[in-house]
Amino acid sequence: IGCKKWEDGCGNCPQKKEYSWFFDRSKSNFEKKKRLFTDMDLTVVTPSHWLEEQVKQSFLHKYEVKVIHNGIDLKVFRPRESDFRGKYHCGNKYIVLGVAFDWGNKKGLDVFIELAKRLADQYQIVLVGTNSKVDQMLPPYVISIHRTQNQVQLAEIYSAADVFVNPTREEVLGLTNIEALACGTPVVTFDSGGSPECIDETCGIVVPKNDMDAMVRAIVEICTENKFEKGRKFAYANKFDAEVVYEQYRMLYETEDG
Repeated sequence: IGCKKWEDGCGNCPQKKEYSWFFDRSKSNFEKKKRLFTDMDLTVVTPSHWLEEQVKQSFLHKYEVKVIHNGIDLKVFRPRESDFRGKYHCGNKYIVLGVAFDWGNKKGLDVFIELAKRLADQYQIVLVGTNSKVDQMLPPYVISIHRTQNQVQLAEIYSAADVFVNPTREEVLGLTNIEALACGTPVVTFDSGGSPECIDETCGIVVPKNDMDAMVRAIVEICTENKFEKGRKFAYANKFDAEVVYEQYRMLYETEDG
């Protein structure tokens, strides 16, 4: 929401209703946390460089900060054969996929509703992680999938898509970006939080936050020009492999203990 009070002291919290309808404890909570975390033998680990920079602006700035990206299981998230197109009657349309499990303004639900209006008939929007409340806000021609049975089924949907769109407005890293890339699907995302750190110029496009025109252009460019055929390559970089991530944590603990 653009609030910077956490840098020097909270109070009169603009998000109070998300935590309490009656009392604003943000000032006392801030002071308590600052007191508890000020004199500790502490190494802070963040999953993105974006969050690393945020930590350095907080009262934790005096501590060492390490970046260890979140990882995914590359044995699960990989290109998979799927009957998704046939099952949902997508035909030869370009599948524009979005995946989240708390759809709302923060995740860019309004962006997909606008995309449904702007994109031509040869594009099929598919949203995963919706519910009946979200369904009521969607145009009838958007495919809404409330949940998948398991991660393999989710990987099959990623694999069937032509482009994965992540219009998140608040994101520490963006594991869905990495999951899509691991399944061979290029990504379009807003320049928001750590989400851009998941892709590079070989596998996706980062557009300015809330720029709908740029978002539409990027989607059309990826789909019609057949760009980023090797989107999976970047996801296989070591920093996103869960096994490599575990090893990085193990090495960190051994270094700190030693």
